[in-house]
Amino acid sequence: MASAEKVTITAMAALILNFAALLTLSAALTVEHIEVELDFFQESFASKEESGEFLQGFDGEDILHVDLNTKQVVWRLPEYEHYCSFDVQGALSSIAVMKNNMEVLMKRSNRTQSPNAAPIAKLYLRTPLEMGDPNMLICFADRFFPPVLNIKWLKNGQPVSKGVEETAFYPSVDATFRKFSYLPLVPEDGDVYVCQVEHWGLDRPLEVAWTPKVPTPVPETMENTLCALGLALAILGIITGPIIFIKARRMRSNTRGRGAL
Repeated sequence: MASAEKVTITAMAALILNFAALLTLSAALTVEHIEVELDFFQESFASKEESGEFLQGFDGEDILHVDLNTKQVVWRLPEYEHYCSFDVQGALSSIAVMKNNMEVLMKRSNRTQSPNAAPIAKLYLRTPLEMGDPNMLICFADRFFPPVLNIKWLKNGQPVSKGVEETAFYPSVDATFRKFSYLPLVPEDGDVYVCQVEHWGLDRPLEVAWTPKVPTPVPETMENTLCALGLALAILGIITGPIIFIKARRMRSNTRGRGAL
């Protein structure tokens, strides 16, 4: 990634306004499902490299996306592909509209370049940790702009790419973007995994490390102490419960016997 390059991107005004209107209506209505369509086009300077994306999502999940360079549809939820079709040319036409809009905006702004927003990143497992059992390590990059970002994986200092999958760029808050990268793994004691994120808003790659750690077992003596304490509290409750009940009944009887003063 050339750090000297900058990027200008169209503002997705229609999408943002429609989504804001939906959020306003949701205050008065119960919204069960949300469908989102994202279209964008961008051009890097001074390389003049063009890229764009068309994305459809449902309830926060990416259904499909079309990349301007590959000109192919990628289904992220394959079950949708079985009962519906999608016109790739329609997606490419939407990206072409974004390109035209960007040219107009650049002329109006005197080709002012967009500011860079550096990403934040975190790592987490898809399922609870079990040493030796296959799992998935997820790297989540968020709050970055523009949507030009590289994610690399390292295991014990060595690059790893086998089985790695990535999502498209998803819209995030404040007109920024987010992206997921997935690394299949078998957790073993002593391994160190690093997610390395590169972006124009960073002076150096952002690195987030993860090491599989087996939860420290509770000492047997502490387990016995806790069990004994719990048993003692249970016995105390059984003994004191009836006593409190009997005293309460006697107090009510005495009150009724004295009558009103």
